[in-house]
Amino acid sequence: MTRGPTMNTTNARNRDSTESVFFLSDLIKSKVICHGHKIGKLEDIAIWEHEKLPEVTHFVVARPFGHKSLLIPWADVVQLAPREILVDLESIEHYEGEPHESQILLRDHILDKKVIDMDDREIDVVYDVKLVLRNKKLYVTDVDFSKYGLLKRMHLRWLARLIYSLAEIFKKETLSWSYVQPLPENIGSFKGNVKLNILQEKLPEIHPVDLADILEELDESRRLAIFQELDTEQASDTLEEIEPRVQRTLISSLEKGRVAELIDEMTPAQGADVLAILPSADADEILKLMDTEKAAKIESLLSKHYETILNLATSRFLKFLPTTTVGQAIRQYRHSSMDKDVIMYLYIVNEQNTLLGVMDIQELLQASMDDKLEDIMTTEVITLSPGDALHEAAELFSRYNFRALPVVDENERIQGVIPYRDIMNLEHRFV
Repeated sequence: MTRGPTMNTTNARNRDSTESVFFLSDLIKSKVICHGHKIGKLEDIAIWEHEKLPEVTHFVVARPFGHKSLLIPWADVVQLAPREILVDLESIEHYEGEPHESQILLRDHILDKKVIDMDDREIDVVYDVKLVLRNKKLYVTDVDFSKYGLLKRMHLRWLARLIYSLAEIFKKETLSWSYVQPLPENIGSFKGNVKLNILQEKLPEIHPVDLADILEELDESRRLAIFQELDTEQASDTLEEIEPRVQRTLISSLEKGRVAELIDEMTPAQGADVLAILPSADADEILKLMDTEKAAKIESLLSKHYETILNLATSRFLKFLPTTTVGQAIRQYRHSSMDKDVIMYLYIVNEQNTLLGVMDIQELLQASMDDKLEDIMTTEVITLSPGDALHEAAELFSRYNFRALPVVDENERIQGVIPYRDIMNLEHRFV
């Protein structure tokens, strides 16, 4: 999930084709400016629930010196940005008033409320609300119960931004508003919880991290019923995120063939991590039903036979020729990365598969479209050899803070890539 505004909005209301993302905590207390004069601060945002996504109808603006609050229609907001909101009002007094009791207020009614599932089991707390500006309309799209949102609310934005830049999981702990049950019509000063309504037909929209959290809170029969509705890719990703105790219970309820199918979707290290929690007899039975090559790698990991680090390597990574331009690489990236395990690096190779250099995706996006990859890639690449041991890979990851390391043979031909997560997850179990 995306966090924070995607741009500093300038005349955002006029950009019909631009989709901009905002968070409630970034907007609340922003200055509201009318014809060059500050008239107050944003106190709350009123929405109207209809169809799938609620639409913002009014901004509630608090005024100083005891003046009445303003209820400004969204249509009169001409520019929206954190810290400053521009409105166009002919007469300020004309907008004095309070929200109707049927209007839902994001700050008053949603923020800091408990999030509970359909069985009234507590999941977390709403720390923030995500809004999207699309075609001149502002919609509420997600509730945010991430640790990132919590840190922002604790006025630790600098720490939140640092963690956000380092940890992918902090970007994912939001849940679509479509899973929030309708709130009371005459909401008044709502003091209840934000209750979710998880529908089986909508499960594919939930991120595996979110879904794993929800499944962990359910009883065994409900958990199994929901899990069996998932397609293979999402079920595999979700199974990987579930805590080991629940993993063990869930796997024991599934057919061995289905488990083998899910493990086949994982990297060898991820598969070994899951199978390691099972009795050896069950793990052996599942391995016999899997792809032979992948099963052999996982079995080698499970039996601690580290003759070669290559057992941990994935062949699903991004390779480009050195003469590829930045523009070409960006256009190919979305399609090429769909089935890859490592997508944060681009490995530059020649026709003989010799590794020439590497590039971070961020470097790619910041480069000029006409640049060739060979002119801007990093040529001094830290690599592993097929015969290296697990602890040697762990030491390189700790020393250089890379998110993946390539494995090359004696002729510098790339044999595979080792994801950081696979090494560090397995280190405590096998070293």
